[in-house]
Amino acid sequence: MKQESLIKIENVWKKYDMGSEEPLVVLKEINLDIKSQEFIAITGPSGSGKSTMVNIVGALDKPSWGSVCLNNQNISEMSESSLAFLRGKTIGFIFQQFNLLPNLTALQNVMLPMEISDEPEYIAKKRAKELLESLGLGERLNHKPNQLSGGQQQRVAIARALSNDPQVILADEPTGNLDSTTGKFVMDFLGRLHSQGKTIILITHDIELVKYAKRIIHIKDGRIEKETTNTKWRN
Repeated sequence: MKQESLIKIENVWKKYDMGSEEPLVVLKEINLDIKSQEFIAITGPSGSGKSTMVNIVGALDKPSWGSVCLNNQNISEMSESSLAFLRGKTIGFIFQQFNLLPNLTALQNVMLPMEISDEPEYIAKKRAKELLESLGLGERLNHKPNQLSGGQQQRVAIARALSNDPQVILADEPTGNLDSTTGKFVMDFLGRLHSQGKTIILITHDIELVKYAKRIIHIKDGRIEKETTNTKWRN
């Protein structure tokens, strides 16, 4: 059975205008086809264009040239509100800095994406509670981020990413602020999500983490330098 493309990037360039200076071109001729239920890693050194790739792959930003299709819809042709709705239903984001809202409890942080998607409050609250309990945070539902450890905050962020049951989990340096034990927990959890049918996109400079992925995209100087397959990968 042929896998469907979830995210298809064709001849994408991304530049930023620098006023009177020459435009800064950070992505060049990017072609990438991400299939349903893949586990891929995008890796490269600092300054290689990984952060911009996060924005493009996650449909957080539009290309300067080329096309990005999310679930067969060209994001360049969509309004910001339509794109935000599609992105919210399709992609769950996990960031290195957690990006939790400091004035909200763990439960409220996880409920937020569902409320934005107009999920009834009682359903959002029930699912958020179940997700946090599944991540061992049942006793921390009413704690705010500053009352949680880094590992606990990242688990709240994972629960939030899963709240709308997205097809894709995009994890941008998800272990960067964690100790090795908590980092392994996060990566093993991503592996379990993949085995349950989620598409996982890992962005990392840590060569130790790419072993979790089957397909590895190497970025250098804004271009895809090469693509490799993890021969030791096991689903």
